[in-house]
Amino acid sequence: MSKQITGNYTYDVYDSVESLNKADKVLLDKAKEVLKTAYAPYSNFNVGAAVLLEDGTVITGNNQENAAYPSGICAERVAFFYASSQHPTKKIIAVAVSAKTKNMLINVPVPPCGACRQAMAEFEIKFESPIRIIMSGESGEVFISPSVSNLLPLLFSAKNLGK
Repeated sequence: MSKQITGNYTYDVYDSVESLNKADKVLLDKAKEVLKTAYAPYSNFNVGAAVLLEDGTVITGNNQENAAYPSGICAERVAFFYASSQHPTKKIIAVAVSAKTKNMLINVPVPPCGACRQAMAEFEIKFESPIRIIMSGESGEVFISPSVSNLLPLLFSAKNLGK
């Protein structure tokens, strides 16, 4: 016998960056600024991320590509891993993510990839606190998720390893 389990996720939709509160706008602006220096010569898809720590510190990161594609790393993981290495005891409160490409206008929010969601979930679990995710394109709507687990409901965690 089987059963079906249905889940939902929720996120807030804002008309534009201008609709955000000041703190979220500042964090998203930092993500948009750092995407300009992403190293993306193969995809031309620049992504920027800005992570807000509990003490107000902001850590930024951008995607770093490599000719051997699996060797590159996404903006979110650059920022999260730097935050963890330099501020290992500080809780991550939020992350803003934005993207831009030469190939087209990105006017829809760009969510983190699955690998980044899994990596970010580790920090949500570590600090036992949700991490808000602010997502945007170059223009248009902005999505805000209240947590990583909201976007990754069946995440892999230490519990799966028997810990």
